[in-house]
Amino acid sequence: MAKKSRYIHAIGHFITHLAALPGAALSYAIGKWKSMHAAKELIAEAQPLKLSPSAVAKLMDACARLELSEAGSADEEDAADAAGPFDSLHGQWKADELMLIERIRSETAELNRNNLTRTEAYRSMYFQMPELHWALLAHLVSRNGGWNMTDLQGEWLPRLLTSKQRQDIFLFLERANALIFGDAYPQLLLYQWSIREGRSLFHLLPALGVSRFMLPVWKQFWRERDSALLSTALIVNEQQYIQERVVEDGYFQKHVLGTLFFGMQSLLQLNAVLFPYGSGKGEAEGELELAGLILERFGDPDERIQFGKRLYAVLFGIAPVYEGARSFAAAVKHTGSRADYAPMLFASVRKAPPGRYYKEKLIGGRLKPGVSPIYSPSLESSWRDQSLKQPKRGDWFRSVEQVKPYFRDLPFPPQFQMTNEYRLMLNKLELAVLAAHREKSKGRR
Repeated sequence: MAKKSRYIHAIGHFITHLAALPGAALSYAIGKWKSMHAAKELIAEAQPLKLSPSAVAKLMDACARLELSEAGSADEEDAADAAGPFDSLHGQWKADELMLIERIRSETAELNRNNLTRTEAYRSMYFQMPELHWALLAHLVSRNGGWNMTDLQGEWLPRLLTSKQRQDIFLFLERANALIFGDAYPQLLLYQWSIREGRSLFHLLPALGVSRFMLPVWKQFWRERDSALLSTALIVNEQQYIQERVVEDGYFQKHVLGTLFFGMQSLLQLNAVLFPYGSGKGEAEGELELAGLILERFGDPDERIQFGKRLYAVLFGIAPVYEGARSFAAAVKHTGSRADYAPMLFASVRKAPPGRYYKEKLIGGRLKPGVSPIYSPSLESSWRDQSLKQPKRGDWFRSVEQVKPYFRDLPFPPQFQMTNEYRLMLNKLELAVLAAHREKSKGRR
């Protein structure tokens, strides 16, 4: 009850604080209006991504045939699952194919050490193979994952959450990040090797444990190079892949998703994905502008898939966002610190040791004059590498009806300008810390 009271008081203090500062509230309202107006202008000038009806129809036909053929070989499939895809199918591969499979598995394991290596692998893949749109999206989302991980050891969250709570959230983020990479990156490598050899190698996907849904997807991409269709399929596949293995995992349900502190994920900044894409003007001269979205319900796979599609539509459909985010990805090394994109707000090294009582640093989402930056450490200084447990076997794909609704469109969200919202998020988090300290002080009296 004490923890619940602390969070309730935090929100109450935030509302009271805004009411007491009409200037800050007015500034936020003006910023919100400007953001919505700017988003409308950018959407009006954009060229929306489209899913070709004929391409979607071909893919759905292939999935329907796959559904029928798999239904007829369920016993064989169950036996293969029990042994594992590589071992059970070992005899059907040629010697050179076995070597390639092992090479891909080994390279993936090496690059799956932590969020830094994964994020860089995605970045490198995209700049080598720009037709793989999903790799750039994954790179930017993975950056956000790293920022969320280091927040847990940064300026504010250690003052709101226990060490055990922060450890559990980190393990949840790390597990999802690592499993998506372990499933998706071998697919990207197999495409890269297909390009090198000038022939499709996607018949090797079963040896890499990839869902059978992705086999017709990659075969069609090899023929048609439809980046939007492939990206949508990868978004669907990866979110379905982690649903049972991470989101529905008993430990994470009990210790992360089902807890009060994760229910307030907007306060913890865990549900926002940000794309740094441009320099601010006027009052915010030199400050990066942020595009992105806020996810409301992490536990719902449908919502995560639609969220991923909208992020993809913004990133590749709105030219200024794409050009700016791509330039950011090319120029700024990912360290996990939020100083990577906002050095005017954050620092990866503390300027002074943390005091017993927190002193307010922000006004209107910007640093007060003369105060030290918000501490946002690097990933290397925050968390040790984690050993990756073998993911649970099984295929999420059941029927064409399961995936068909996701391939209807790639809509723009009505609002994706996040700079103003992000300032508000920072203010809320800081005010929660101040409120928690106030409650703690009362308890000592």
